[in-house]
Amino acid sequence: LLDYVGECVPFARAASGIQIYGDAWTWWDKAEGKYRRGYAPREGAVIVFARTARLPLGHLAVISRVVDDRVAMVTHANWSRIDGVRGRVEQDVTLTDVSDAGDWSAVRVWYRGSAGLGSTNYPVAGFIYGGREANEVTSRSPDYVAALIDVYAR
Repeated sequence: LLDYVGECVPFARAASGIQIYGDAWTWWDKAEGKYRRGYAPREGAVIVFARTARLPLGHLAVISRVVDDRVAMVTHANWSRIDGVRGRVEQDVTLTDVSDAGDWSAVRVWYRGSAGLGSTNYPVAGFIYGGREANEVTSRSPDYVAALIDVYAR
């Protein structure tokens, strides 16, 4: 699973077990009545990034760890360029809630190209809970300290 190369949607489907099809931004509405949805990260859940000018198809990532009430880690595909190539999977990447209300409606994501949290706030539709554990997408010892430093030492 972690050697996958491609778009975020097939990766999120395989990693989470959530069987929704279509562009990433459509998942939130398509999940209604089929999967539980909410506004807090849980391990194994899919976070649905809204469609924006920067993300015209939205984006999906799987929550691999919850670090604290404003910091989580995701595993996702097709975010950063890795060795000059898009589509590869990044594991246990820092994600932080930057919403004013602390409700995870806007996040920043660690970006390999800048070797730190990106500067863009991305709107989030919410989280889809599929019931699968995050075991396959998290490492045995993710770097919680680095995630907290990425967020709080800026």
